[in-house]
Amino acid sequence: MQPDFSAIRASLGRPAYEDEDVLLYHGDCFDLMRRMPSESVPLTVTSPPYNIGKSYENNRSVEDYIKWTADWVSLVHELTTQSGAFWLNVGYMPVPEKAKAMPLAYLIWDKIPFFMIQEVVWNYGAGVAGRLFLSPRNEKFLWYVKDAEEYVFNLDDIRDPDVKYPNQKKNGKLKCNPNGKNPSDVWQIAKVTSGANRSSKERTAHPAQFPLALVSRVILASSNRGDVVLDPFAGSGSTLEAAARLGRKAIGFEIDSSYVNMAARRLKNMRQSQEIEHDQAKLPFDFRSTLEL
Repeated sequence: MQPDFSAIRASLGRPAYEDEDVLLYHGDCFDLMRRMPSESVPLTVTSPPYNIGKSYENNRSVEDYIKWTADWVSLVHELTTQSGAFWLNVGYMPVPEKAKAMPLAYLIWDKIPFFMIQEVVWNYGAGVAGRLFLSPRNEKFLWYVKDAEEYVFNLDDIRDPDVKYPNQKKNGKLKCNPNGKNPSDVWQIAKVTSGANRSSKERTAHPAQFPLALVSRVILASSNRGDVVLDPFAGSGSTLEAAARLGRKAIGFEIDSSYVNMAARRLKNMRQSQEIEHDQAKLPFDFRSTLEL
């Protein structure tokens, strides 16, 4: 039986932000994960630094980066419940004299103690324009589980309702699931954009922000309501917000204090909005209509 949320909170100490479903800590994920009870996390979803020179990264040699990745992933493995999952968002990095943009999955494939189910391609639709190379338009999610035979997968919760022939029948029975089709291993979800005229509503100042729609699909697929979802590289807090909105418990670690403050503000704003929506839902219908005018 996995430890409850309060036991995990007790092992970690006082967070930078907390509410009944979320714990956000300022600190190094190595130190914080070592404090947690083993097999206490059903799902980890994260996007670590890619080692490509971003302002929030410590640039490492390729060899050092691979070792660093193997070390923190081994801690995630220890924390994962037997039927749990680990979704790792990876991109590309240069390898001296070998590659301009080497997919990280190629460099770490034999360093991960989990069993890999498959690679999911996130096609985000917009990005850098290439002149001497094809314009990059995707990143990868590597979907891992601890037990290759028994793991949580809620396909019905993530089915795509956009079915071309929803009422098509064979021998009097519907040919497709009434909830929609399998979304496949290529996900077309818009990235969080910036700019005066095209900035996404959920945009924060973080330069590499998960879209809520993306991380929500992962959480729905690989966890159940009430489960703990961990993000060791919490950044702007997208994983934490998505998990809380979907009825999960969320724990996030972030080493950069400015991002901790950013994520804390975001989570507070989410809770305030939820409280307002809850209060308005209790008002008589006509009065609610007046408030919206």
